[in-house]
Amino acid sequence: MNTPASSPPRPRRGYLPLAPPCLGEDEVNAVVEVLRSGWLTTGPRVVAFERAMAEAIGVTETLALSSCTAALHLSLAVAAIGPGDEVIVPSLTFAATANVVEHLGARPVFADVLDDVLTLDPDDVARRIGPRTRAVIAVDYAGHPAELDALRALCAARGLLFVEDAAHSLGASSGGRSVGTGGHPVAFSFYATKNLTTGEGGLLVADPAFLEKARPLALHGLSRDAYRRYERGGPWSYAVLAPGYKYNMTDMAAALGLVQLKRFARFQERRRQLAALYHAGFAECPWLLRPVTRPGVESAHHLYPVRLVLEALAAERGTILEELQERGIGASVHFLPLHEQPYYRERYGYQPGDLPRTHEAGRRLLSLPFHPGLADEDAEDVVAVVWDVLGRHRR
Repeated sequence: MNTPASSPPRPRRGYLPLAPPCLGEDEVNAVVEVLRSGWLTTGPRVVAFERAMAEAIGVTETLALSSCTAALHLSLAVAAIGPGDEVIVPSLTFAATANVVEHLGARPVFADVLDDVLTLDPDDVARRIGPRTRAVIAVDYAGHPAELDALRALCAARGLLFVEDAAHSLGASSGGRSVGTGGHPVAFSFYATKNLTTGEGGLLVADPAFLEKARPLALHGLSRDAYRRYERGGPWSYAVLAPGYKYNMTDMAAALGLVQLKRFARFQERRRQLAALYHAGFAECPWLLRPVTRPGVESAHHLYPVRLVLEALAAERGTILEELQERGIGASVHFLPLHEQPYYRERYGYQPGDLPRTHEAGRRLLSLPFHPGLADEDAEDVVAVVWDVLGRHRR
């Protein structure tokens, strides 16, 4: 796909949203079947989904939850992280990654990212480890795994918990190892925009001993969930083992996820095709930088975030984003750096220059429409309109 800057884009009909879920009649029928079964909450579909996800990822056990946020929170709670502790996290992430640390009374310490793939810089993490550091949470940005080997080794040497926020990276691999198979706690997301959706939902992957502690915490600290208590012949008694949380996944969500999992390989192949189309279409564009995939990495291609070369443009990112949306291209931003957000800036005194690479990425990032339902013609329209809008603002 070759789109020179001088080619006028054809008029678009309709709006291309950023990332709508790809759903069909099989998903509808699966949820309706649950509605008619008389059992809506955690039950047999959740059990089946946990087993299916364990097989798909390549682990022995998983814990299905209400969100990726729940999985992150439980990972820290199992390790008894709390007041007085510090957890190192990237600033270039969604609010949940840092919020869970705050909810436990600990302090999130923001670290900078690598300039090419925008995942945590292990060297900067090492510089920020202090006497109160208890854990590091790495984020697999846009589908590209973090520097997992380096961060795992760093945490092991310092006696720290290592947690992977894999909200973007289901299906990704690094060095021949699939995300989720490293033995450390890994949190996946099945939010509506994700590569596999349950509407709302998440998954915690960890070694069996860790999950044994997490499982009761996910449902009020109870020793048995409702399905096992209410089934015919089930034990009616239960014990409250800890003051847990309400983080269980429903059977409606799991039924949706089971169907999505059957389509997942096709979804991922289409994402790879679209990434290649965008990559070719923007190969000669002087006003943006394309996302990078490092050697030995298979990205999950969750997002297609470009970085604007603002020095070559006479407009800021906000103006360009608004013009793209006016032209029918549902662009967005992933992410606005957390250390520059009011809560974290005012509470901990962060300045933009404290994390220079994160700050620069936060000014330039622009996510383009990207999902398996996007047709080749749609992708060509995105490329043409982006070329046109940027060309109109070139210096």
